[in-house]
Amino acid sequence: MADSTETQTERAPLPLGPNPRFITENFEVPGIDQIEVYRAHGGYEALAKALKSFQPDELVEEVKKSGLRGRGGAGFATGLKWSFLPKESPKPRYLCVNGDESEPGTFKDRMIMEVSPHLLVEGVIIASYATKVHHAFIYVRGELLKAGLQVERAVREAVEAGFIGKDILGSGFDLAITVHHGAGAYICGEESALLESLEGKRGYPRLKPPFPAVVGLYSGPTVINNVETLAALPAIARYGADAYAAYGTEKSKGTRVYCLSGHVNRPGNYEAPLGLSLRTLIEDLGGGMRDGRAVKAIIPGGSSSPMLGADKLDLPLDYEAVAAAGSMLGSAGVIVVDDQTCIVGATLRMSEFYRDESCGKCTPCREGTFWLVQLVERLEAGEGRESDIDLLLDICDNMFGKCFCPLGDAATSCIVSSIKLFRDEYIHHVREHACLVGPGATRAHATAEAHAR
Repeated sequence: MADSTETQTERAPLPLGPNPRFITENFEVPGIDQIEVYRAHGGYEALAKALKSFQPDELVEEVKKSGLRGRGGAGFATGLKWSFLPKESPKPRYLCVNGDESEPGTFKDRMIMEVSPHLLVEGVIIASYATKVHHAFIYVRGELLKAGLQVERAVREAVEAGFIGKDILGSGFDLAITVHHGAGAYICGEESALLESLEGKRGYPRLKPPFPAVVGLYSGPTVINNVETLAALPAIARYGADAYAAYGTEKSKGTRVYCLSGHVNRPGNYEAPLGLSLRTLIEDLGGGMRDGRAVKAIIPGGSSSPMLGADKLDLPLDYEAVAAAGSMLGSAGVIVVDDQTCIVGATLRMSEFYRDESCGKCTPCREGTFWLVQLVERLEAGEGRESDIDLLLDICDNMFGKCFCPLGDAATSCIVSSIKLFRDEYIHHVREHACLVGPGATRAHATAEAHAR
């Protein structure tokens, strides 16, 4: 975790210097996962301030003012999302924390839960107070065992310290928090499938509307937020909305924890203001490309986001700029691909993931992901036809926007974008029966000859 060296375009004086770390500030402190150490470094002071200085509706407005947007993928305005909860309802409200981090290339939420679980717990309590929720659920992906155990322990410690339970810090606010371990299904990262799983059902997505804000967990009004989103709330409560909004860009405010992986010298999590350029992230924070190779492609928001070419290295990493470039910031899982990588092979691996993780509820996704893998597999082995390339695009067209949830759309992103940017590689596989670059340049040819014999 390193600070950004990106020059901040000043809209106003920067209250905390050019490179604040709202989330990862104390992550290097030994024992920060323990409540005593966390409190010694200012932990739960933001909660005390929120309970004392704000009424719930005022806190919602403060979060709106901060410009905080969801860090799970969609980037929806957090305070606005909270305001969708009905003012009056005969059923109890719930807060569900989406800790089912399973997007390939994304590992920030896992770090937050493992390294500083009390930061998340404090954020959950603040969000629950703001939304008038008295029972919150933290849903942790099953494979993230350490993260789940850390959060469970943090909740127990917070209960013993009086930060969870009845009349928290004498405010009259009551809250219970339940930690739930999922079974490891990618589909449960989709909010309605997460709710089904929490209710003890199979993790199938629900048809929307109605949306969870109206009919959510146990049919009650429910707000669902990502781990990183909630981990930003203590900083907003402590420093104020204006201080948080002083960073980032006009519409993408604050900082993000960028997950940098792939062919770079220093992969890892880096917190920096939104608007940081890809070049700065890769070269300054990530230490440049491994073995001095050139950048071939970048996947900016986890594998479900479309690829970008090397000509986009100076692209600012904010929601609007990445969308304008034809991709999405998503979970900020930045995967860097070097010039010795076969794009067809990389696309096959991603396509296999979506085929294997499809829940099978709807036909376009269940059948479409299977067909996509069959075709890309054939092309990668040097056994395809040029018409297969357009057939892939046709299948993607019949999947995009026609599936029950965004998983089907995600499965098409890598294929459509890779063909758009690297169609010549697909054609090379067909005509030369081999990869254009990398070890597969000879392997695919040998496979084709073996099949011919």
